[in-house]
Amino acid sequence: MRIFNDRFKMSALFVVSVLLAGCSGTVGEFPSAVAPTKAVDAAEGYRLEPGNRVRVVVFNEQNLSGDFMVDPVGNVAMPLIGNVSASGVTSKELAARIAGLLQRDAYLQDPKVAVEIQTFRPFYVLGEVRQPGEFPYTNGMTVLSAVARAGGYDYRAREGQAVLVRLENGEQKEYAAAERTPILPGDIIRVLQRRF
Repeated sequence: MRIFNDRFKMSALFVVSVLLAGCSGTVGEFPSAVAPTKAVDAAEGYRLEPGNRVRVVVFNEQNLSGDFMVDPVGNVAMPLIGNVSASGVTSKELAARIAGLLQRDAYLQDPKVAVEIQTFRPFYVLGEVRQPGEFPYTNGMTVLSAVARAGGYDYRAREGQAVLVRLENGEQKEYAAAERTPILPGDIIRVLQRRF
């Protein structure tokens, strides 16, 4: 009986020590690199992809202007000129392509085209928030507004700072971000668990 009690005490002591060690640490650490704090226009340099919606304006040509979706193949179906490849190009490059096709096919002599991005790729909020998930991006968003879209911090969250994961030149980079840090389309915000 004494052996059983000693083993039970040792097991209980081990479980308590593991729990205390878990509570004294943190779940995840912040990267050493700090996120860029300069606000940028999300449309500047943004590469279109399937699912994005764009507004095409061909000046003085209402029948050629309108809102268009980049289809799953990466094309925009335009009146008169048909499918225009849009995946992987910026809005300025797409405007130049459309103008070039309108001029080449002799529909217009000197077309003036502008393309405005209506929808961007979504951003993601993970970790210690009430409703983690995927959310639609709008211009001017910060880490704090992203967390608010995810229902706010939960009771275990380490508030005021998050990990920002961003794809740059085909490589995923992690940054320590404050609540006022601007985010871009496709960013992932990870809210870490606080110390207990």
